[in-house]
Amino acid sequence: MDNFIVSARKYRPVTFDSVVGQGHITGTLKNAIHNSQLAQAFLFCGPRGVGKTTCARILAKTINCENITESVEACGTCDSCKSFQNGNSFSIHELDAASNNSVDDIRSLIEQVRIPPQAGKYKIYIIDEVHMLSQAAFNAFLKTLEEPPSYAIFILATTEKHKILPTILSRCQIFDFNRIKVEDMATHLASIAQRESITFESDGLHIIAQKADGGLRDALSMFDQIASFSNKNISYQAVIDNLNILDYDYYFQLVDRIAGEDAAQALLIFDKVLNSGFDGGHFISGLATHIRNLLVSKEPATLKLLDVSDTIKRKYLEQSQALSAGLLLSALNIANQCEINYKNSKNQRLQVELALLKMCHLSAAILLSKQGSFMPSASTEVKKKLPEQSVANQPKASASADSNGMAIPAQPPVVARQPEQKAVPPVQVRVEPTTKPAEIGANATPKKGWGKVSSSIDIPNLNTIFEEKPVEESEENALVQGNAYQEITLNVFLSKWNAFAEDLKKTTRVTLYTIMTANTPRLNGTLIEVDVENAVQMEDLKVGKIDILNYLRVQLNNFALDLQGVQVEMTKVRKPYTAQEKYQAMVSKNPALETLRKAFNLGLS
Repeated sequence: MDNFIVSARKYRPVTFDSVVGQGHITGTLKNAIHNSQLAQAFLFCGPRGVGKTTCARILAKTINCENITESVEACGTCDSCKSFQNGNSFSIHELDAASNNSVDDIRSLIEQVRIPPQAGKYKIYIIDEVHMLSQAAFNAFLKTLEEPPSYAIFILATTEKHKILPTILSRCQIFDFNRIKVEDMATHLASIAQRESITFESDGLHIIAQKADGGLRDALSMFDQIASFSNKNISYQAVIDNLNILDYDYYFQLVDRIAGEDAAQALLIFDKVLNSGFDGGHFISGLATHIRNLLVSKEPATLKLLDVSDTIKRKYLEQSQALSAGLLLSALNIANQCEINYKNSKNQRLQVELALLKMCHLSAAILLSKQGSFMPSASTEVKKKLPEQSVANQPKASASADSNGMAIPAQPPVVARQPEQKAVPPVQVRVEPTTKPAEIGANATPKKGWGKVSSSIDIPNLNTIFEEKPVEESEENALVQGNAYQEITLNVFLSKWNAFAEDLKKTTRVTLYTIMTANTPRLNGTLIEVDVENAVQMEDLKVGKIDILNYLRVQLNNFALDLQGVQVEMTKVRKPYTAQEKYQAMVSKNPALETLRKAFNLGLS
């Protein structure tokens, strides 16, 4: 039986043109050879398996070739090329810096550099994994690397450029190798399969190229492994079985279930994935990538971002056209949040299942949001400003129904405004649509699966859909309203202002009293400006703003009045005398004191 040679060695490039996916590197090197502009030191850096050492060998062989072709390639037939191919060249030396990283090894190399080449024009040293050299070895190598003999050329290769000293980097021409594209790698694998008489499917080769993550050597190793596993028949199914990869079909089926709001089947698909030996974190990561690919497929301009075969690309196009961008963006957000929280969750399976349930209810939430924009009768808010003591005595409004069976609230009666009384918060009435008679009959068909989730008109963040949201009362609704806009004089305004402040003094709201009496307010038209000394006073003024305005609007018969705090910088420090002033001085130093006073309902004597 003949000795088997792995594809990574058997089909290793021997010319610049045969290097895969590094045209910017090979083109530059060929021009440098053609123009006789060779540097004394080259540094090839990039990820593993992209051709750094291969290009170094091709460069070394081409430099010493006796009959360089018109396309600036080594002839492969001269004595120098043959000796290099046979591994007995005296002019080209390879050194592994991982095992020869001491100062003595570099000193031995420097001694060899002094000897001119026995054959060929140049003496070339290829040092692989150069970042493994010690700092002392780097320092010993500096002088020789900067000013070597005219016949010496150094080619350094590394996967970790950041570990090399800047003094070394400054003495080299640096070439950054790219990760090899999936399409280029799949094409190269197809050409090798044809030479080896191996049948293949393009989808299978694309999966190998994606799994290799830009490294051609890794792709060739997997190619040999699957060729042996499948008896020289590389199919899509054989690749995903051998490399333990989740099939695309799982994700296509799952997204169809999400679009159809079939939560039960979505959970069953996830259970099948887990039973196949896959991790939930790997599954949710793949789902996020799948949804991302669907979003990319929505626009022809971004279609080139898909690194998949033509068959899979057509599937993405078909499924993306049936889904809205809003649904995909919301699902991608949920998947991304699930992936972030997955590792910290104690019940990781529940974390993924909860994300799937949220995705399945996205269509219902989006539909309700659209309907809510055009059906005001489905959720009606009746806002009324009534006197506090007459709310219970108001006549109840009767409701009628429209042609669709939707309840319509009657117009509330008009109540005369009493300016001397405070207004109560608006009453919000929410009328839900009644059930249609056709759905109540005996022939009504129950819905399958999990059904549709009910939602408010404003769709919340689905990550916090189950959290209670505090009902916030708007400031405008809490203010007393009216149509009177009587002109106000400064003296009348100040008298009402001081009267309200004296009323506060009798209560526990001493802080607000201090703010109102510390500085004289300014009246600019209908805007009242109050000077405050710090952020604590500004916050207290905002809390008491509604009570102040409700009192002044009624007393001054002007419902356009508004109040604004102005924080001023204190240039003169006044020693506090009264209890209120002393308390304010302590609060300015420690705001938590105000929280303590409110918590225990304390007052100031």
